[in-house]
Amino acid sequence: MSELRRVDSEPAFILHSRNYRETSQLLEAFTLDHGRIGLVAKGAKRNKSPFRGALRLFQPLSISWSGRGDLVTLRTAECSATVSDLVDTSLMAGFYINELVLTLLHRSDPHRELFAHYTATLAALASAADDVEAVLRRFEMSLLSEVGYGLSLHQDSVHHADLSPAQRYEYRIEMGPVPVDASCTSEMVFTGAELLAIGQGNFCEQATLSSAKRLLRNVLDHHLGGRQLKTRGVFAAMKRRI
Repeated sequence: MSELRRVDSEPAFILHSRNYRETSQLLEAFTLDHGRIGLVAKGAKRNKSPFRGALRLFQPLSISWSGRGDLVTLRTAECSATVSDLVDTSLMAGFYINELVLTLLHRSDPHRELFAHYTATLAALASAADDVEAVLRRFEMSLLSEVGYGLSLHQDSVHHADLSPAQRYEYRIEMGPVPVDASCTSEMVFTGAELLAIGQGNFCEQATLSSAKRLLRNVLDHHLGGRQLKTRGVFAAMKRRI
């Protein structure tokens, strides 16, 4: 039998929820010190439940739980900060980062730095001060780094020399940038200048932002191992309508 766990006042966000039986909910949460966890919120759908109004996506929470195994019982959940609601493309971007975290993070695997980056990403999406695409690319890079799939964007993988801005490189996912000539037509070919800018998170130029999306889409698809992200299709359709 697994050890009984009891955790109090843990910073957290709800990533996903679904109904469970008549009055309860099953939740996936991202927490500061315990990573991704599964929770059952008993009676959460009752009108007088202490959880009502608190278990919203993108809402910073302080939660307490207890139990054994992969599914523990939520005891308390309190809003720890006031946040602006996400709308339109920012809302879909929020759903997208939640799906990435759910798909790529293992249960009970702490990622404190990623939790901080997730919190900052939600704030950036809510403020609309930054381009949504740039915010997403920075989060994707942080997530890949945290789960051990960080990109190599400073040296070529053949000569171990600093990237030359004018040189063309094919980014090979299991190796990194490989120098190529003009005859290489792979969709994973980028200039050294593009890779360096991506590595610095510098997306001031639209061309760099487009290259970053192409690079990260291919890298994520590789590590997702064929799993499809539902939010991608919805996000693309929404952007077309807008």
